[in-house]
Amino acid sequence: MIDTHCHLNFKAFKDDLDEVVARAKTAGVLNIINVGSQWDTSVRAVELTKGYQNLFAAVALHPIHLYELEVDEEELHFKTRAEVFDVNRYRELAQSSSKVVAIGECGLDYYHWPPGVEPVEVKQRQAEVFRQHIKLATELKLPLIIHCREAYDDLLKIISEFRIQNSELRGVAHCFLGTREQARQFLALGFYLSFTAIITFKSVALELLEVVKATPLNKIMVETDAPYLAPQAYRGSRNEPAYVVETAKKIAELKGLSYEEVDKVTTSNAQQLFNLA
Repeated sequence: MIDTHCHLNFKAFKDDLDEVVARAKTAGVLNIINVGSQWDTSVRAVELTKGYQNLFAAVALHPIHLYELEVDEEELHFKTRAEVFDVNRYRELAQSSSKVVAIGECGLDYYHWPPGVEPVEVKQRQAEVFRQHIKLATELKLPLIIHCREAYDDLLKIISEFRIQNSELRGVAHCFLGTREQARQFLALGFYLSFTAIITFKSVALELLEVVKATPLNKIMVETDAPYLAPQAYRGSRNEPAYVVETAKKIAELKGLSYEEVDKVTTSNAQQLFNLA
């Protein structure tokens, strides 16, 4: 099993990181990809790879960090710091370690809106920065880890534009929550879909479960997005990589497959996309 998207580089794990990594190993989680959301967390993700053999990193600027805004959701409470995307600085960081295996998470987010800024301006800026990330990924021959919230159609258009120019563009739609048609379009573009423990929630949308059923197993990855989105059995607790097995079990249940088969194929998928040994 590989947790293809988590944030051990966040402050939530500053006091017990060794124990969290050990529990993941005990649970059978082979590798963990820590994903940056801005400069500081991207640097931290790379730094963590030096102390743990099974940790890998992705670096990028998340679209909500383009502006200063308050994020207040059930599991998210923080104030973002506005950052200008410096592609040269991120390029140097990505090239600083062979354990940087992706550019991400980057993309579009139409759920969080900065106060006092016109939506048209926000969309244009997010699209511009996303395009810069795509160019960087193709230049470095790294896959993309995509964040998308309530913006799938616009994001798919941008990817399609680049896919025409560069057939080697590849990546994964992290924490996929789109429709069956949007899932079909991602797969047609050669992208993988990654699912979180949202699929275990009592309140999960039935359409998302249908997407899981309809998506070929060889195009699926699993992730935690820890410390967020703990599985139903652990709701109210901090999520961590060991719990990624709960998502795999749910996928096995939905598709009528064995857990072992889901483990084997999703692990192989991640190894291929991220070039993990």
